[in-house]
Amino acid sequence: MSPLKSAFRTVHLWLGLASGLIIVFVCLTGCVLAFEKELEQSWHSERYFVAPASTPRLSLAQVAEAVRAYKPKAKIGGLKVYADPTRTVEVSLAGAPEGGKGRMGREGGRLGNGAEAKGGEARAAGRPAAGGAPGEGPGKDGKGGKGRGEGGGPRVFVNPYTAAITGELNPRDNFFKTVEQLHRGLVAGKAGKLVMGISATVFLFILATGIVLWWPAARKAFSARLKVKWGSGWKRLNHDFHIVLGFYASVFLFVIALTGVGMSFDWVGEGINKLTHSPLKRPEAPESAAPAGAGVAPFAPDAVLALARQQAPDAEFYALQLPKDAKGSIRVAVLRPGAITENATDEVYLDQYSGQLISGQTYAQRPVGQRIRGLFKPVHTGAIFGWPTKVLAFVMTLLGATFPVTGTIMWLNRRRKQQRKQRPLAIAAG
Repeated sequence: MSPLKSAFRTVHLWLGLASGLIIVFVCLTGCVLAFEKELEQSWHSERYFVAPASTPRLSLAQVAEAVRAYKPKAKIGGLKVYADPTRTVEVSLAGAPEGGKGRMGREGGRLGNGAEAKGGEARAAGRPAAGGAPGEGPGKDGKGGKGRGEGGGPRVFVNPYTAAITGELNPRDNFFKTVEQLHRGLVAGKAGKLVMGISATVFLFILATGIVLWWPAARKAFSARLKVKWGSGWKRLNHDFHIVLGFYASVFLFVIALTGVGMSFDWVGEGINKLTHSPLKRPEAPESAAPAGAGVAPFAPDAVLALARQQAPDAEFYALQLPKDAKGSIRVAVLRPGAITENATDEVYLDQYSGQLISGQTYAQRPVGQRIRGLFKPVHTGAIFGWPTKVLAFVMTLLGATFPVTGTIMWLNRRRKQQRKQRPLAIAAG
């Protein structure tokens, strides 16, 4: 082995031994998050799905009244309506929840006057959330940049035909939110996030040095390093699992680790913004014009939804974010069919009194930096192209959890072999 490859082997070995346990933990929790949306909706299907009725859907005003009856002190920040007739209406409540029916830690305006529920994950991708990102909790895509996503109040799910409350989700108490916090080290605050970011960076070096070590010196050895010898003993199988499967998984794991670094360090997002000449901060939401007279009623959410459906009749969902105060505007996010992620929405701001268009932006018109950072999470979790890439991400991260184990076994076997060779020499010298 050349001195250069010997140096790479040393780096590969000791980085792997030092970070092996963390890599195994991160990969296993990543496997769970790959199917976050599907598992969440499967475990709580009654929350997300209803049997479609022959009667027309209820108005958003009726849905809001049902939520107020369920939580008298609730302040509605936004509503999300799906085109799928089997989906419930998701209502986001403003403020951080303190638990218990009708209890809210932080208050905003009621439906009509409005309130802004926080959408940390969407803001991390460089844009405001749609109604506090109502209903985008399980499997929400597009998280990137600063990686914030801990804010926001609970979401209430309402049957659009009967106004029955089908469930409530507190994002902070959600199982998958806990797994994500563990996966990203956020349970330990900034220090934990830094550790995970460093671990992802170390993993990149391990993968890069692994490719160098895999690359054979002779062309004849290529085929041997591309196939697992299934009929061999366990030591050879362990070797092939690490070397051969490691080669196939390395490219995918490199992309996963790279996006993990991007979500862990703020400077990555800032650097992307500078390189793409994108704004470092998202623009403030436009304000509504002052009403002509006193006592002017705000533009009704049902009228907003009707306008959105008229402009995009084939949309998969419509998310309404209500204004936070008397000067705020109504934000409408629309997901069109074939969108690359659930956050790849077209957005408009409407005057809350007249319903007139103030400004708008399609997904393609967003700054390049925002779009790149918005892809970090869907690429990282495999949600970028749906089921095929989710399965791929699951398999690759599961393999990633085995490589520290197989690598450690290879190192131990090599040490034992060296010790056996040294014993006869020691006896002869004695």
